[in-house]
Amino acid sequence: MSSVAHTDSVHSAHVLDEVRIRELFPILAATVGDKPLVYLDNAATTQKPQPVLDTLSRYYAAQNANIHRGVYQLSQNATQAYEDARAKVATFLHAADPAEIIFTRNATEGINLVAQTFGRSTVGEGDEVVISTMEHHSNIVPWQLLCNEKGARLRVVPITDAGELMLDEYESLLGPRTKLVSIVHMSNSLGTVNPVQRVVELAHGHNIPVLIDGSQAAYHMAVDVQAIGCDFYVVTGHKLYGPTGIGALYGRRHLLDAMPPYQGGGDMISSVTFERTTYNEVPHKFEAGTPHIAGAIGLGAAVDFISGVGFGAIAAHERRLLDHATAALSAVPGLRLIGTARQKASILSFVLDGVHAHDIGTIVDTEGVAIRTGHHCTQPVMDRFGVPATARASLAMYNTTEEIDRLVAALTKVREIFG
Repeated sequence: MSSVAHTDSVHSAHVLDEVRIRELFPILAATVGDKPLVYLDNAATTQKPQPVLDTLSRYYAAQNANIHRGVYQLSQNATQAYEDARAKVATFLHAADPAEIIFTRNATEGINLVAQTFGRSTVGEGDEVVISTMEHHSNIVPWQLLCNEKGARLRVVPITDAGELMLDEYESLLGPRTKLVSIVHMSNSLGTVNPVQRVVELAHGHNIPVLIDGSQAAYHMAVDVQAIGCDFYVVTGHKLYGPTGIGALYGRRHLLDAMPPYQGGGDMISSVTFERTTYNEVPHKFEAGTPHIAGAIGLGAAVDFISGVGFGAIAAHERRLLDHATAALSAVPGLRLIGTARQKASILSFVLDGVHAHDIGTIVDTEGVAIRTGHHCTQPVMDRFGVPATARASLAMYNTTEEIDRLVAALTKVREIFG
């Protein structure tokens, strides 16, 4: 049965059927001790629906073969399934051509690929790369490495006390030495949804290319890379209800064609002699060696599943959850939300007076509630708000208001312990 068939009756007119959705995620029936699991760590990774699990099992049971060079039927079937998955991701992101989709291990590798190919061939001494204060470390460190190597400068857009990008400051940083802008679509530690179309417009006004990190955004909202106008966009499969170890990079075809290879090996070549090597066409030029075939096919099943549920239903459901959670957490004595942007989605980071975030996470876990604690790979964000760490509850399509109430009740226990 297809993923879409699984989801035919789980939503209607933007109303998501929580019971039916939850039935499709087997792990949600798990318990922690004697407590039902409340999984609120979706910004770290989402759980996997049965259609994705079935697709992975079916691939290894009936389709497994190496791809692209086999003349036998099993290999051709695996190749077709892999390339069909690429086409599904292209459709999901509204890319103009499936060849603009490069399969990677994750969004981190996608950013590093751009930094080490496009970046290395574009950025020189004295040039600048622009990022923001709210970036994940994966969208900071690759650019630091590049700037250190090239003698370039990393410029950082500040954010407001609400966790919003300061667009006037951003615009002032753009100039003739700016060679690339790399900005997150949705912050993993604040929930802020950035105005990426405006970010791109301002950069393109100076002929500056833009990479958007869509790791958090792509499972909460529809992404149209052509409407956004970005030059690169990265996603990771494990946050899209898909397998770990698989992600995708979208890049404009003419940029990918001009970029040098990222890694050398099988499948990325056209011909090899000891004197010279000619490279394959995109996307294969950037997919050296045997790829994560099952992961790509599983990612294809995951985007089918999301499309079957529909972003209208997902967004409406998650907005109700966010509103409920914001009100409920704001009523907890001594609790302060970190990240209160006007445009925000599905993430609530908070601190509790007199209690370290790790203690919060440990205690609520005894109540079956799974949240993330720490700096969330955004240490500059913690520095900006003057906190060492936060507790973070992050929501997905299968969460419920009752689960949020369970979190609030668990926080009451934290308060009782710490006084």
